[in-house]
Amino acid sequence: MSSIPQLPSFRWPNRAQAHPHPATPKHGANVVVDCAVYVDGTRVLAHCTYTQALAEVRKRGEGFVWLGLLEPSTSLMTDVAKSFGLHALAVEDAVHAHQRPKLERYDDILFLVLRTVTYHVHELNSVSEIVDTGEIMIFLGPDFVITVRHGDHSGLAGVRKELESDPRQLALGPSAVLHAITDNVVDAYVEVTAAIEEDVDAMEEAVFTPTADIVIEAIYQLKREVVELRRAVKPLTLPLQLLTHDPKLPVPEEIRRYMRDVTDHHTAVTEQIIDFNESLSALINAALAKVSVQQNTDMRKISAYAAMAAVPTMIAGIYGMNFDHMPELRWTLGYPVVVALMVVLCGLLYANFHRNNWL
Repeated sequence: MSSIPQLPSFRWPNRAQAHPHPATPKHGANVVVDCAVYVDGTRVLAHCTYTQALAEVRKRGEGFVWLGLLEPSTSLMTDVAKSFGLHALAVEDAVHAHQRPKLERYDDILFLVLRTVTYHVHELNSVSEIVDTGEIMIFLGPDFVITVRHGDHSGLAGVRKELESDPRQLALGPSAVLHAITDNVVDAYVEVTAAIEEDVDAMEEAVFTPTADIVIEAIYQLKREVVELRRAVKPLTLPLQLLTHDPKLPVPEEIRRYMRDVTDHHTAVTEQIIDFNESLSALINAALAKVSVQQNTDMRKISAYAAMAAVPTMIAGIYGMNFDHMPELRWTLGYPVVVALMVVLCGLLYANFHRNNWL
């Protein structure tokens, strides 16, 4: 078995840790989403079992099988592996999911893992899930391509329909399916990144608007979702580079040309995500600074009012000591004079604090 450089093993945190066990396998016909035989870019056999499809292709000596599976069980994947000659390690990854994006080679079969993403519309200052992830595994052989999906938003019906409408592209073989799926996944990255960019811009406007309320938790949540997006997107860099530039892989030159465009889009998305992470870190610091300034302003106001309240409190305290011999205690105008003195002193303090922007 020959191999290409692999990314280091990785245990997905956050949402993956919330589901440390293998995904619950589905049962029944819904597991096999679609299975068809394509010859010269045209579907010639559909609604058949994968064993029938593979036998038809090898009988003809041309064409390929495209088998689509949704969260298959271990028993089903074991049977598929026996029929198509898949490696046991790759089959285990396909069943258990929660894999890091990677590309592995087992003899003449490639195994590609992609992480899909989708965006949830949400309120700006809400603390809720924004980015949801799924997975697509692709087994690419000389005369077959098997796609294994995990997640409700990772459907490939649109990709299959689009390819079937372009027989010339589909005639390039199983590698054309690999390119179309990868291109579809990266396009989703672009859409999600554009939506998050709007969130970051709105958050920046809120932070730097003097009268706007700031929810620090919402900024932290958005930063967490950007980190989740980065974990789904960034590791795909190495697999795309290998698919684009490594001539030893069983990928036609024509498909490698198409993959260059996918790689360019992926690189742009990766750079944007890095910018988002840096911008949100700066926003957190700016928001904390704004809160600190607001707290200092509030403390100055409280201190100013406390100082103004201290003057009449002090005078009233002195005259409340009930000594027999106190200045102006028996004077008829003593009360109004003391009250007037309190008002004048408080007025002077207020004018001084207002001049210094404390009030």
